[in-house]
This record gives sequence, structure tokens and C-alpha cells, in this order.
Amino acid sequence: MPFDGIVTHAVTEELNKDIIPGKITKIYQPTNTELLFTVRSRGNNVNLLLSIHPSYARFHLTAASFDNPKEPPMFCMVLRKHLSGAIIEDIEQYKLERIVSFTIKTRNEIGDLTTKKLVIELMGKHSNIMLVDAEQNHIIDSLKHISMAQNRHRTILPGHPYQMPPQPDKLNPLHINEEQFIKRLDFNAGKLDTQIVQNLIGFSPFIAKELVSRANLGSANTYKQVFNTVQTQLLQSEYTPAIYIDKKEEFHVIPIHSCPGEVITYASTNKMLDDYYTGKAERDRVKQQAKDLYRFLKNEKDKNKRKLKKHEQTIKKAENKEHYQKIGELLTAHMHLISPGDKQVKVIDYYDPNQSELNIELNPNKSPSENAQSYYKTYQKLKTSEQIVSKEIIKTKEEIAYLEQLIQQIDAASMADIEEIREELREEGYLKKQTKQKKAKKKPSKPTLEKYRSSDGTELLVGKNNKQNEYLTMKLAARDDIWLHTKDIPGSHVVIRTKDPSEETIQEAAILAAYFSKSRHSSTVPVDFTKIRHVKKPNGAKPGYVTYDNQKTVFVTPSEALVTKLKIKEG
Repeated sequence: MPFDGIVTHAVTEELNKDIIPGKITKIYQPTNTELLFTVRSRGNNVNLLLSIHPSYARFHLTAASFDNPKEPPMFCMVLRKHLSGAIIEDIEQYKLERIVSFTIKTRNEIGDLTTKKLVIELMGKHSNIMLVDAEQNHIIDSLKHISMAQNRHRTILPGHPYQMPPQPDKLNPLHINEEQFIKRLDFNAGKLDTQIVQNLIGFSPFIAKELVSRANLGSANTYKQVFNTVQTQLLQSEYTPAIYIDKKEEFHVIPIHSCPGEVITYASTNKMLDDYYTGKAERDRVKQQAKDLYRFLKNEKDKNKRKLKKHEQTIKKAENKEHYQKIGELLTAHMHLISPGDKQVKVIDYYDPNQSELNIELNPNKSPSENAQSYYKTYQKLKTSEQIVSKEIIKTKEEIAYLEQLIQQIDAASMADIEEIREELREEGYLKKQTKQKKAKKKPSKPTLEKYRSSDGTELLVGKNNKQNEYLTMKLAARDDIWLHTKDIPGSHVVIRTKDPSEETIQEAAILAAYFSKSRHSSTVPVDFTKIRHVKKPNGAKPGYVTYDNQKTVFVTPSEALVTKLKIKEG
């Protein structure tokens, strides 16, 4: 994970400068893996997030808002009892590991000063947060309880002594020289980035690959120089927090030269981490909340795809319908050649220019007339089914497109968006409507749209689900506003709030449309744009479905960096 020991070191140093000493005024536990502290320091309130999420374990200051449960969990209650009003005096990292302890001064029940430690261990799925009595070194409580049966090396339960996790035989890069570093590497064994991770504390595979890339498979002296550069940056706290966007996003506080994509730099490590993780953690929470919805939509889509396959098989079979009509007519013309009980008859094919003979299979239990009628009936049945199934194929394809649109919307949705999607599915009859006691009817609230501002100051609006799309396109936008949508690809409606946008604004709005579409990760995405007056919703169409004309098309590459830059920050 990018949040390695080096990033931990940078965050720890920054927090010591920014919030120490700091008074803990509020404590919340939004989820079973996250803690949120409001800390009063230097006349300002800041929110400190501690997370042991298996994929996003981290700690940093955050500006994000969280929904807290009505009843605080037990660990949150314990923290409030021991740490409310307490003073954070120091934040210390163990060696260069992802283990950090907050030294906190507080008063016990009789008013005496005591010292507590809040220990964070960021180790993927084994991450944990423990409140420790610093004077007696016993665990008061922890976010996750680990018994001896679960871990034979140490027990993490209230009352047990706190022990550090088992430490691997690694060198601390802050306390060694380049010769000691080189001695740990076997240049004949290959995979030097793996060797670096195995021998240096705090180095993730991401930063190890960067070191190897800088050395460019050079000699030992080259690796010494690269190590010296990174070590100096660490010792002198010369950090360059940045997010690197290529095929996927990464971040670090050491400059990364091996990422060819976009780079977003930050003055603060905390701000970088907040920007990087907030969206991902939110999407993860949304994914958990919408898991049942996603599964339902996927099952419905798969069911419609199976239906479509059967319809297409029926159409393929119906392509041969004229053959049955011809056989019926040939049997009618050659009735005199058929005797009761015949299993086949040889007739002249009048439809063949060469007048060739044709063998026709017969049902011996039917009369010649009944055999002919049987072929006519098969022809009529195939003809009728072709007409009906052709219409069903159109409906089924529209249904699949609608379901794919909803699945795409879930991928980019917030918690509020998910509820709007659920409501839409209830209204369309896919989900059962909730039965509630009769209450005074509330006026339905307007869907909340995402707002952006182009480089020249023009407002851009994005609908992230069908309710938002319909409100934006059919109600809010003016007739001469510019409307954008990915060409033949499920995605969001985007509106430029002006009738005469600049080329730059059209390009940026198109990038928004491409980013909030199924082709978010593609390199070249076609985006259509036209005036709102040319966008129509057909009668009886599914929510969010429109037709349009008089469009032009631009090709753009989705850019998360640009989306972040253009977004209007609320409040």
C-alpha cells in the first residue's frame, strides 16, 4: 500500500507541528473501522481521522464530513470516558514502522494526572487501535479484540499488557549508511525492488520500484547515490506530497519519477491524504451499502441477456420460415403422389429454375392434406413469432441498456445518490415500495447536482443518476444551454450553463461527461454535445433516457485531476 512507513513518518512530523499540544473536544466512531477526533489547537478546531480499514488504513487530518451512528459503539464510549478533554502532548512513530502512539495527558476519576497512549498499528487487515495505560502498560480497550487462539504471538484484550508486533530483521534507513544498505542487496539474485522491501523498514513496493527505476539497473555506486538522496530527504524532512494518476492512482511524499501520468502536488501531506482517500473510502462505503442493489441489477441484466439470447435464436430459426411455406405449397400441388402411410414423397421443385426433385418428410399418421397444413402452420407460427420477438428484442435491449446505466451510476454514486436510485427502482416497479405509516406528505426535494466551474468561470452541472439527469435536462437547464453525453455509452448528463461556451469550456465539460461514464478508464471517449432544445424524452421512455439531434462530437480523455480541480467546494 502507498501508506508506508515513509508516509507515516511525514504525517507524524506534520501533526506534531500542527496540532501539538491539542485538546480532544469530541470523539466519534462513524464506522466499525474509523475514529474521528475533534482537536482544539492554536485557536482552531481540526478533525483527526484514524482508520483501520483493511484496504485504506491511515491517519490524517480531514475536512470530510461523516454520518455518525445514533448510539456510539462501545469502544467510542470508552475513549470518551478516558480521553474527553485530554491533551495530546506528543505523536511518536516506532522506528520507521507503520506504528504510531499518541501520548495523551488526562485526569482520572479522582482528578489525578495520568498518561494514556493511543496506539495505531497500520498493517492492512491486521490493523488495530488500542488505548493503553502508559504507566502500567496494560490495554484498557481496543477497536479489535484478538485472543490467543487468533494470534499466538500476542493477545490484544482489555487488561493484558501491550506488546509490540513481532519485528522482522530489517534495517532502519534513518540509522544506516549506504555501505550497510548495499551489503543487504544481492545483485546476482535479481528482483532488487523485492530485496529492498525485505531489508528496509518503511519501504513499500511502490517506493522500492522507484529506487530501482532511478538507479536504472546501474552499479552498486548508483544505488548508493539513490539511497543517499532518499535518506537525506527523510532526515531533513524534504517532502513533496503528490498524487500520481496513471492507470491507477498512487501517492507519496518522496518525488516519483517513474509515473508517466498526471501529477497533483500538495503543500501538506495531510491534505494530499485527505483528497486521495476521501473519495475512495466514500465509494467503498457506498459499495457496501449498495451491495444488494448492485447484485439485484446485475442479476436482472444477466436475466435479460439470457432472454435476448433465446429471442435471437428464435429469430434465426424464423429466417427459414419461407422454406416451410414452400414445402406446404409443393405438397398441395403433388397431393396425388402421396398415399396414406407414406413417410416421404419425391416431388418436382417448381421454385427451382432447374426443376430438380426434392424429398419431403411426411408424418405417416397424417393424411396428405394434414401434412401440407402442418408445414403451413409451422410457417405461420415462425412468421408470427418473428414479428412478436423482433419487438421483444428491442424492449430487451432497452432494458439491458437501462440496467447498465444504473450499474454505472452506482459506481460513481454517493450515499444520497444510492437512495435516489432505490427510489427510482421502486417507482419503476423493480423493487417493492416501502410501506410506512401515513404521515403528512412532504414536498419532494429537488435532486442535488454536482457543480463544477470551467477554467473561464462558466458553471457546469452534472447529474449522477436518472433522477438528477431528468431534473437537470428536462427542468433546470435553459433551452439554449449546452447539453453533453458520451456517445452510445452509459453516463451522466452534463450541462454548460451558457448558450455560447468557449472551446476550452466544451472540452472540459466533455471530460466531465467522459469521467462520469462507463468509459472512465478509456483513453479516447466520444462525447456528443448539442443545445437543450434538441434533447427530447420519448413518451413512455425509461427515466433518464433521451433522444437528441443537431449534435457535434468531440473526443476526450477522462482526467480525475481536472475533475478535482474544477469541482466547486461546498461551503
